[in-house]
Amino acid sequence: MKNTIEKALQKQKEAQLKEDLAKQSPESISLNAAAETEPAVNTVGIESQPEPELENTPNSAPAPLASKPKQTNALMKIDIKRLEKMGFVGLETSRNLINEEYREIKRKLLTNAFGPLASTMSNSNIIMVSSARPEEGKTFTAINLALSIAAEQDKTVLLVDADVLKPNVLKTLDVEPRNGLMEYLLGKVDDLSDVIYHTNVPKLRLIPAGQSHHLSTELLASTVMKETVEEFSNRYPDRVVIIDTPPLIGINETAVLANLAGQAVIVVEEGRSKINDIRTAVERLNPDMAIGFVVNKSTSFTDKDGYYGYQYYGSNNKD
Repeated sequence: MKNTIEKALQKQKEAQLKEDLAKQSPESISLNAAAETEPAVNTVGIESQPEPELENTPNSAPAPLASKPKQTNALMKIDIKRLEKMGFVGLETSRNLINEEYREIKRKLLTNAFGPLASTMSNSNIIMVSSARPEEGKTFTAINLALSIAAEQDKTVLLVDADVLKPNVLKTLDVEPRNGLMEYLLGKVDDLSDVIYHTNVPKLRLIPAGQSHHLSTELLASTVMKETVEEFSNRYPDRVVIIDTPPLIGINETAVLANLAGQAVIVVEEGRSKINDIRTAVERLNPDMAIGFVVNKSTSFTDKDGYYGYQYYGSNNKD
């Protein structure tokens, strides 16, 4: 009797199961079957990942951006072959007239900067290059000095375009304008290293003039500028700093810079520069400086390749 009742209950359960299955759609049956046959995923040691938040949702603030790494200045590429064709000092041609002339000029400057007389001068390795009047060749001379000193085995050179009224260094080098000295003095650039550009000449660095500004005299006379020059002079014992400055006559900025440099190279154009102008220019310099003269466009020397001639007349030291 008991077995008969159990069999009857079992048949009822089977009939009820068939009826329930018949009521379900084929799609739901297949899904249920898939769910029953889907192998279990082992989640041991796997952390669940939260759903990513939607951007620009009204009730959530955007995630803060990661701080950008400090960008370094791109290498400033100077076309050395182009400069050499234009009559500048060549780094690939060892023996020619202009190379030899600037070897003679730089030797005196380096002796003043690092020799026995260096202790008698303030900032002896800071050399300003100027002229009495515009267009006498000061930028040409500043670039040539920088290139010649860059060829030294144990020296590095920093060329600074401080002619903030009429910057010409980058234009001469055929390099695009970029931030420079004025941006740093104005506080638009926080770190001085951001305006010191490495070049494809391994031992040559360059600081452009940057933008023009109506307070350029005050900026060049500022404590920041003075501290900057002191850093130039003292931070690297093997470094020479060549500063291309505005002409001396009628420009206040040059007189300010003359108080910061230890040496001055005055460029005079043969047949054009007047003696009175040269005397006036020298009077605007610091009397404690070593002062030398370079004669530009001299007819005393000739060269079949058309290079300019230069002569160096020494310096006015206290010895």
